[in-house]
Amino acid sequence: MAEQPLWWQAGTIYQIYPRSFQDSTGDGVGDLPGIRQRVDYLAELGVDAVWLSPIFPSPMADFGYDVANYVDVAPIFGTLADLDGLIADLHARGIKLLLDLVPNHTSDEHPWFVESRASRDNPRRDWYIWRDPRPDGSPPNNWLGAFGGSAWTLDPMTGQYYLHLFHRKQPDLNWNNPAVRQAIYDVMRFWFRRGVDGFRIDVVSGMMKDPLLRDNPPNPDWKLGDPPWTRELRVYSGNRPEVHGVLREMRAVADEFPGRVLIGEAYLSIPEMMPYYGAALDELHLPFNFQLITLPWSAPVIRRAVAEYEAALPSGAWPNWVLGNHDQPRIMSRIGPQQARLAQMLLLTLRGTPTLYYGGEIGMVDVAIPADRMVDPPGLVDPKASRDPERTPMQWDASPHAGFSAAEPWLPVASDYRLVNVAAERDDPRSVLAFVRALLALRRASPALSLGSYHGLETPYEDVLAYVRTSPDGAQRMLVALNFASGQRMLDFSPLAASGIVCCSTCMDRAGAGPERLAELALRSAEGVVIELTSEG
Repeated sequence: MAEQPLWWQAGTIYQIYPRSFQDSTGDGVGDLPGIRQRVDYLAELGVDAVWLSPIFPSPMADFGYDVANYVDVAPIFGTLADLDGLIADLHARGIKLLLDLVPNHTSDEHPWFVESRASRDNPRRDWYIWRDPRPDGSPPNNWLGAFGGSAWTLDPMTGQYYLHLFHRKQPDLNWNNPAVRQAIYDVMRFWFRRGVDGFRIDVVSGMMKDPLLRDNPPNPDWKLGDPPWTRELRVYSGNRPEVHGVLREMRAVADEFPGRVLIGEAYLSIPEMMPYYGAALDELHLPFNFQLITLPWSAPVIRRAVAEYEAALPSGAWPNWVLGNHDQPRIMSRIGPQQARLAQMLLLTLRGTPTLYYGGEIGMVDVAIPADRMVDPPGLVDPKASRDPERTPMQWDASPHAGFSAAEPWLPVASDYRLVNVAAERDDPRSVLAFVRALLALRRASPALSLGSYHGLETPYEDVLAYVRTSPDGAQRMLVALNFASGQRMLDFSPLAASGIVCCSTCMDRAGAGPERLAELALRSAEGVVIELTSEG
């Protein structure tokens, strides 16, 4: 008897940035009761899990990624009771809930750090990474912070520097300290017991640092215009081999609660990513695969990347794919509306668990944020580095503020919201929303797409990406053909089958039109199709 797949293998994940999904109180900031108002929309969309960016109490120096209390809800988002209610509402509709765990660092206002900086002999001093200045008073090493400047800040009261790989108000925890590990593991248990189904773990590759705190080497490929912190290679400040022992411990905690999932954020190459599954598949269930975000949008590049990824996966490891998130420009702005549909089809037909970013399903774009409205810390240093453009309010309808809030939102709403919104697209069969919903429904109904194998196909055209997904029992085969080109491409897939049924097309006019002859399959500009093969070639 075949082993039953786990929910996160067959499912799709939908990321919500809580500040921007739905405001229920009229303060211009999204909240948990607001998300509860939209649970039926999530069920209608057809996603299987919701991942919330941080909702914990925080001074919001990095909008929740500076945690001041790991086991409560920030008042701006609601209460623990609101979160319990959201979990119940989602579970009643068969949808899981994932929280964003931030174990690499806390807020400098977290009680742990307040104690740690109180004196050099405080019992929690070693919960963070403190070091004496160099003889000339400079920081202990050359590490750079991702938000600009040194990764070290001098604390005048105790005369030592503390480490922060990000904002100075985000001191890094010392994961070499067993007490720190147990404290975070207790946090995980707290949320698992409340019904949370898993965690997306922030900065998972940065948790362990070189014990000797050696200088990072310079990056020989750095060029003017690249982010300043990339001037160095994070050889000693990240992706350390010691992290895998920590991840095995975290996985053991998750395994105390059947059915839970751990997903890790690590912007790594494919070879660097694979060890995060664990030698015995005992670390992360899903180390996030960001290739569709980081690579050029090119059929040959993506074809090679998929093949490399599939070949590198350890036996039994499950793949995953991501098109966008709260830190990256939206896919619609990166590659344009036609190619964005192609990208959605790619995301939802590749083998593995897909993650969708809120608003992508209606075609939301990055919003130009005026200087006086910009709030993201990196953007305040360098406006080009701001992540505000991809975090703007969800566009629900054509009413003021796009139906997101009764008040002026914390970030401006996109100027196109009167046309690009859920209400306008819900009943339009040619809309982006209708297209994504159709893809999600097809993926859920198709064992080939949700759980099947992947086999890449060669075609005469470099700018066409094609592959076959075959169900675990071999009974269903789905051909996916994606034309990245700006002109028509004529393809012959008759060696696979004589004909097939078009289940979905980016052009929205081929599905249901009857059998398609595969000897002369014409793909229009930027068209993608999913075809169920009906007869052997």
